[in-house]
Amino acid sequence: MHGKINNPKNYQAALYLRLSKEDENEGPSQSITNQQSLLSEFARRQNLIVYDTYIDDGYSGTDFDRPAFKRLLADIEDKKINMVLTKDLSRLGRDYILTGYYMEKYFPEHKVRYISLLDGIDTGIDSSANDITPFKAIMNDMYAKDISKKIKSVKQDKQQKGLFIGAKPMYGYKMHPTEKNKIVIDPEAAKIVKRIFAYALEGLSCRQIALILNKEQIPSPAKYCGWELNIGAYSGKWSSERISAMLQNETYLGNMVQGKSAKASYKSKKCLRKDKADWIVVENTHEPLIDRESFQKIQLLLASRRHTRSRKYDFLFKGLIFCHECGFPLAVINRQNSNGADCLYFVCRTYQRFGKSCCSSHCLKEEYVNEAVTAKIKEVCQGKIDFAFLEKAAQKMLEELKPSNIYEAESQALAKEIASLNEKIDKIYLDQINGILLEEDFKRLYQQIKQQRIKKEEQIKELRQKMASLKEESLDAEKIVAHFLNNIFSDRQFLISIIERIELTKEKNIILKLRFKEELKVKV
Repeated sequence: MHGKINNPKNYQAALYLRLSKEDENEGPSQSITNQQSLLSEFARRQNLIVYDTYIDDGYSGTDFDRPAFKRLLADIEDKKINMVLTKDLSRLGRDYILTGYYMEKYFPEHKVRYISLLDGIDTGIDSSANDITPFKAIMNDMYAKDISKKIKSVKQDKQQKGLFIGAKPMYGYKMHPTEKNKIVIDPEAAKIVKRIFAYALEGLSCRQIALILNKEQIPSPAKYCGWELNIGAYSGKWSSERISAMLQNETYLGNMVQGKSAKASYKSKKCLRKDKADWIVVENTHEPLIDRESFQKIQLLLASRRHTRSRKYDFLFKGLIFCHECGFPLAVINRQNSNGADCLYFVCRTYQRFGKSCCSSHCLKEEYVNEAVTAKIKEVCQGKIDFAFLEKAAQKMLEELKPSNIYEAESQALAKEIASLNEKIDKIYLDQINGILLEEDFKRLYQQIKQQRIKKEEQIKELRQKMASLKEESLDAEKIVAHFLNNIFSDRQFLISIIERIELTKEKNIILKLRFKEELKVKV
């Protein structure tokens, strides 16, 4: 039994209650009603002032991203609460690291007294029960891990038996009206699926099929299922990616395909994509919508259209240029001109995916946009620069800074970046050991970071060589000013600092929005 609390009127108490689906298996004693009754009675006997009751019903203790708990923290930050009551420590959480953080660091720093009734924990007094709190937290964490393994095992068993355990069946199917974990054909959606496969057999591309369905205003799978959609040009539209995924899905052959992804760990919400060889596929579990011969023909057609060329291009205003009409970032494509030379063009991504019913092409050469925008920026800069002041500042800078100092500073900065990369390697190694990161993901990330480190080490070596052969030369301040105006666009940091947004209209006009509240219209 908990002792008498001195000066109860000095406290504004919060009653925190939590129950997950796993906790329900422990019996009715863990119910929300039971927790609330126990805490309310304790507060009444101790004459505590209860500020509010915070309830997270149906939330796992391994995840602290719970709505009521976040509201509790917000009220602590606002100094509305200085005492937190829970039935036991597992109600606060089952992740021993985060539970320890809140008990040992967060609550003390915010002058919050924490009491766990059944565990006898009270951070406001010196008690032996407080000393064993870390061990209780570890036991709660182990319980959550064990439960997670059992649930995972049950789900995998159902998947291997060909039972459907997802939230929504693949478009074209619906849940069986009477049998659990079974799917049957949805007649209305199945008609559209069969049309899609028929179009593919006729040789239409995924984009052409998506355009036909959007033109006929046929609801996309997400819209058909009644899912909440984001407002925007893409909302409720068929895309070439969606069509391609459907055409390659063996579910339409009558096979149950599950286990495409898995959580990184029982403490993480992040799902990692699994290799196709690791998917769980059980044949002949439901009625097919397409025959195997037609399905194989479509796979050959799709494979014939795949290209190995790179689709990623670096360009000057990457991340800064958008479509004026739909508001989405513009894409860059590579096309050959009449002379056979490669040219980059800006195009609207919405138009590419959904056609003219959603937007227009906005097709314009990347070099034209670069020339028009850079010319306008130079004009703006020239109007705002005090040349006399800049010349004096440049001359002073030359007197104070030598190239050797610059090279040394760059070397030190690179050395710090290498140290940071080493820390990242250590972190992902620990994540791999603790089961947070899969081994294949660890190997991939390790190779990426290792290559970055090798590149920076080579850069340091080049700087050292430059420093060894350096000859100091005097520079002209006027030339520096001219050089700055001619080369400012090689500095991406400068671009981001001055340009807020570039928009390309369907009339191929450019709207340039600067960060100092000027909007300029540029004609190409």
